Amino acid sequence: MTSDPRIGPIALPDTRARRVVERLLSGSGVTLNGDAPQDIRVLHPDFFSRILRQGSLGLGESYMEGWWECERIDQMATHMLLHGLGQHAHTPSERLMYRLQAGFLNLQSKTRAYMVGEVHYDLGNDLFERMLDDTMCYSCGYWKEADDLAGAQRAKLELACRKLDLKPGMKVLDIGCGWGSFAEHAARHHGVEVTGITISREQAALARERCAGLPVEILLQDYRDLDGLYDRIVSIGMFEHVGHRNYGTYFETVKRLLPEDGLFMLHTIGANRSEISADPWIHRYIFPNGVLPSAMHIARASEDHLLMEDWQNFGPDYDRTLMAWLANVDAHWHELAPRYNERTRRMFRYYLSVCAGAFRARHLQLWQVVFSKGRAGRYDAPR
Repeated sequence: MTSDPRIGPIALPDTRARRVVERLLSGSGVTLNGDAPQDIRVLHPDFFSRILRQGSLGLGESYMEGWWECERIDQMATHMLLHGLGQHAHTPSERLMYRLQAGFLNLQSKTRAYMVGEVHYDLGNDLFERMLDDTMCYSCGYWKEADDLAGAQRAKLELACRKLDLKPGMKVLDIGCGWGSFAEHAARHHGVEVTGITISREQAALARERCAGLPVEILLQDYRDLDGLYDRIVSIGMFEHVGHRNYGTYFETVKRLLPEDGLFMLHTIGANRSEISADPWIHRYIFPNGVLPSAMHIARASEDHLLMEDWQNFGPDYDRTLMAWLANVDAHWHELAPRYNERTRRMFRYYLSVCAGAFRARHLQLWQVVFSKGRAGRYDAPR
């Protein structure tokens, strides 16, 4: 069954599953077949049983398949999370399965590290070029003084450069360089030499094109295989793919590549609680094998290797960033429709909207953490 915004919602079935879902939603501000932007319009009679059986996986898949509509999924997600429904998002079997997998397998091993590139980042540069802005930053912008997405992304890049105290001639490593946004900005505006690594072939190809003529080298490589010494190291939006079993190795690698007077800046989404879990829908369709670190995870994994100099949280800025990406997807989809089907469009709309709602509800954070190896003197972080 496919969705059409002109089609009205179905009559709600008189079933136990429907009554359970209504009871869960009671008091959340989200109603079934209501008129508010956050309300769910049900288009398939099996919607309720699927949600109870599959949790968040069923909610996301059923939206992709057109079983329900919502004018503002971001608002729906915010209302649900603030109401405490996040704890019901994963079924007991889903929680158990992920814990077993994460306990017995290294889901982010070298052999599995390229999976997220193949599933998500290699989907197509044309899609991301239209979703993002000219900087091609696929991470949270810094909206402190910005008026638009491109301005927020340039401000984020410049903030990272200032925190790293870049000087002309420095050698900089960018772990998880994406489409080369930081590498291009740092090389062009601060006169540094940048080595960027990514696990996405599509990203590497476009990054090399974007950085042509600059002292930038882009490598298709896993961070664990790196050698050399770099004056500064940065990692923006990559740590979410490292995995808890590899946190120690990650920080040990950074320490090995950093000189005694070096600086490292980590930019990552963070979780409020130290649970080893992943949303089943995000895990399957967007970021395979991804897991969000908590503040404790980062502190414990880094304490034997690096000295923490500064910690900044601007998580609410990701809400605004994601909504800007969603607006771009909606505005440019007619250009993408010949290559991507309706299921992909709905997948991206759901992904961006739900994540925006999670940041708005403060269930997710965005951290920039600066580390050193214990160099002399105080560190004053710019804001």
